[in-house]
Amino acid sequence: MSVRRVQGSEVEYGIAVQGQPHANPMVASTHVVNSYAAAHGLSRRARWDFEEENPLRDARGFDLSRDVADPSQLTDEDMGLANIILTNGARLYVDHAHPEYSSPEVTNPLDVALWEKAGENVMRLGAELAATIPNTAPIVLYKNNVDNKGASYGSHENYLMRRDVPFDQIVTHLTPFFVSRQVFTGAGRVGQKQDGSVHAFQISQRADYFEVGVGLETTLKRPIINTRDEPHADPKKYRRLHVIIGDANCSETAIYLKHGTTSLVLAMIEAGFLTKNRAIIKPVTALHRISCDPTLTQTVRLEDGRTMTALEIQGEYLELAKAFVAQEGSDEQTDDILQRWESVLDRLGRDPMECVRELDWVAKLALLERYRERDGLDWDHAKLHLVDVQYHDIRLHKGLYHQLVRAGRIDRLFTEAQIAAAVTDPPQDTRAYFRGMCLTRFSKDIAAASWDSVIFDLPGHDSLQRIPTMEPLRGTAEHVGSLFESSATAEELLTAITGR
Repeated sequence: MSVRRVQGSEVEYGIAVQGQPHANPMVASTHVVNSYAAAHGLSRRARWDFEEENPLRDARGFDLSRDVADPSQLTDEDMGLANIILTNGARLYVDHAHPEYSSPEVTNPLDVALWEKAGENVMRLGAELAATIPNTAPIVLYKNNVDNKGASYGSHENYLMRRDVPFDQIVTHLTPFFVSRQVFTGAGRVGQKQDGSVHAFQISQRADYFEVGVGLETTLKRPIINTRDEPHADPKKYRRLHVIIGDANCSETAIYLKHGTTSLVLAMIEAGFLTKNRAIIKPVTALHRISCDPTLTQTVRLEDGRTMTALEIQGEYLELAKAFVAQEGSDEQTDDILQRWESVLDRLGRDPMECVRELDWVAKLALLERYRERDGLDWDHAKLHLVDVQYHDIRLHKGLYHQLVRAGRIDRLFTEAQIAAAVTDPPQDTRAYFRGMCLTRFSKDIAAASWDSVIFDLPGHDSLQRIPTMEPLRGTAEHVGSLFESSATAEELLTAITGR
């Protein structure tokens, strides 16, 4: 048993144009993406391929009609907005009013954290390059989830699962886990309720924006469990669990724990190891209440009659995971996740401030409390809202998270050199390697690409040549690395792959 599974993340960044509060965010986002593409020689010709996407297919066994779907759900339509594939296998594009970075597929939570942090570097450079466009004002990007005007934008996770796992089991066992895991995944927020009208601190930026338990939506009536059934892989074999409930984390440790603990719970669900129903009465209400209590003493009632705190619920999942690993076997990264999970829960139970070096919400709260104590500020003071937003500013010289990193007050998992390498290099052990290497070596010959295909446009061929990549664990360096080494042209690569 292991935390290893195909997974990845998607982060929408908050965007502002300095001195222009009414600037069009779609235009500004387009400047960020196109500026990065132009500076790195990424061909505009290599468009994103929408052909195999089906965002309205529901895991509960039906397709939502396009006539009743919210426009934000129609992610399979080419809106003509900036949309490029990076050499590291990631996707960089404009998602309505935000620039978004979707990481390449990886096989473990540590690599998710690495390639997600690489995405911050991509976005930072894109914003810097956009500022050099004549007659444009500087653009500032924030790795957060709220604009303090009542709107929220997403930080999504993706996990590949076995198709034969009943979806009702996923809902049953993941809902209590998602409701309670915010105690270590939350990014912290000044203000409660969607509009921030309650002047207080809360653990999660996203919690207030969730309104139902299960559903297909991602921007309206957001559900704890999202039912989009779009595997981007062999649909007979795989299900892609699309998780929309997490916060955007700056902390490397928080990203790592978020994906690692979730991977362990999914492994237990797939194995049928979780048999007891831990359903929470009114899970949406419980989600909100837990977020609004930084003391972590808020209790919620379970359908079996128990009353538990979020830490106690997480502790129960942890003990089950330890028993499962002991039974099924482990590896180094799985053992590390278990150790960190247990350590964080223990320390949060004693005093949340013991996790100030690892968890975003705790680090942010510590900063805010220092301002409150020094200047005698109440939670409604504008300065505290500015500190909240500034924590997430991805500029190295402005973002408060980055100032804490420079001061040695945040624990790191990676060196800057490792993150810089992940900006350009794809992971070695998924199909992202094939996609990324095609863009690195033969970008002028790539007409389009997506998660599950690369499409070549080559002289002498009457039609485009699609290479399907439906199996995420093929197309790796081990599988196709020698083909790239021996192919001087895209034509030679295609011949080596197809035998034609």
